[in-house]
Amino acid sequence: MTDSAWRALVLSVGALCGAATMTVELAAVRLLAPWFGTSTTVWTNVIGVILLALALGYALGSRLSSRPNPARDLALLLAGASAWAAWLPALARPLCEALLPSDVALDQAAGLTAWGSLAATLCLFLPPAALLGAASPLCTESLQRSTRAHAGSAGGAVMCASTLGSLVGTFATTHVLTPQLGLSWTFLVAALALLVASLALLAARPRGVLGLAVVGLGAGVAAALYGSRVERSALPEGVSELAQAESSYQSLRVVEDRRWGEPQRLLQVNEGLDSFQSVWVAREGLLGPGFYYDLFALPAWWSGRDGPWRVAVIGLGAGTAFRVLRGASPPQAQLELSGVEIDPQVLELGRRWFELPEGSGTVLGGVDGRAGLRALPGPFELVVLDAYQNQVEIPAHLATFEALREARDKLADGGWIAINVGGFGFDDPVVNALGLTLAAAFDGECVGYLTPRSRNVLLYARVGARVPTPESADFWFDGPVGGALLPALSPRPCWRRYSCAPQDAPLRDEHCPIEHLQQRSLEEARERLARR
Repeated sequence: MTDSAWRALVLSVGALCGAATMTVELAAVRLLAPWFGTSTTVWTNVIGVILLALALGYALGSRLSSRPNPARDLALLLAGASAWAAWLPALARPLCEALLPSDVALDQAAGLTAWGSLAATLCLFLPPAALLGAASPLCTESLQRSTRAHAGSAGGAVMCASTLGSLVGTFATTHVLTPQLGLSWTFLVAALALLVASLALLAARPRGVLGLAVVGLGAGVAAALYGSRVERSALPEGVSELAQAESSYQSLRVVEDRRWGEPQRLLQVNEGLDSFQSVWVAREGLLGPGFYYDLFALPAWWSGRDGPWRVAVIGLGAGTAFRVLRGASPPQAQLELSGVEIDPQVLELGRRWFELPEGSGTVLGGVDGRAGLRALPGPFELVVLDAYQNQVEIPAHLATFEALREARDKLADGGWIAINVGGFGFDDPVVNALGLTLAAAFDGECVGYLTPRSRNVLLYARVGARVPTPESADFWFDGPVGGALLPALSPRPCWRRYSCAPQDAPLRDEHCPIEHLQQRSLEEARERLARR
């Protein structure tokens, strides 16, 4: 092989290693998400472990580069990384279920999520990332020896190729491989690319013993093509899977639950703690106790609406809020439903499995909630904020004083905002922080109601008017909706009025520690259970 051909091969190998490293890193979080979520903690653990692995790999590569044939060692390391990456989909479930059992309650999982995701990342991803890290110094040494280039010249060329490969791997993983091929094949494609690079080095500089080792590892990759697949935890008896998909944002699954009589369809998003993001039953209207969506219908009744009732749902999901509002709003209200959902694949599943109404307003897919609200043509009588990440918390940029002020600016006079907040009561750190922030954004006060039989609090505020409470006559109204909802909300422990005093510090764009508040919420809930 000529020097120029060898240079091209080595640089191509460096680029493939860079691409594979980013594929493993980005897909790692998705692989762990059904058990540990995709919080900043999980991302930090993954990034930290990958950086540690690369540092170890660079040290290993620097030691191996002084050996007689660095290209031979490089081929063997790439084959090893290929085999390990190929079996990651199959290894994830048993390890993660051992670290975070499927029957662990949400409040019990607070500590396990952080340390469990770190342990899983170390076991699953440190070895292949370390092997890939060793590739860069070996590529540099191989290039310098064959071309007699300066160390800086050879190293700069390899780093350039590796970084360009990382760039391609970053965009390809998020926008092509994962949504088009799925998570299992994302890892398998990375493994095949590394195996091809190893075989190309072997063909260029053949070695008998090395060849046998690479072929053996290649056989392991071939076996993984048939036996290595991502598997979620087994569904309980009476629950069946209807569809699953990988989007650019998350892992999605639609299941049908027949355990409680009337079939329910649930949209599960990166779920590992038996929760869901959208629900469907055959009829439109109220879903019954335990479902916070029903409380979105109250503002129209409290307002005595007999004209236009324009609603914007931020975090539309598969359309549960639309179906509840269509079936439970006052008959004389002229509904116009708009919504924003960041994941277009969720809207597709909603149309197919949840009878998502198209809405008489505007439905935006693939747009973040805050940007989408700005784009929706207001004003609205009601803005519903039902956007979640990591199963449990509102995204930080939607929970701030500035974001809620933007929502207020989209409301008509007397308009409402309703925010679904996951928490363990009114003194929960997340609920309390959101309540104070909403009060600060809406004339100094808001009202929270506990959703019966759930760990959700609905926070309400109005433009230029007070939210009804059971102490006021305008809280009560006749009819099946009032009869189903109001009695459970009226006892004093079930509602609270929040006021924002001058000394209270609302959540701000500049400082919104929502994930730390969420961690405190889970820890405090666990401590309360331990004292019982």
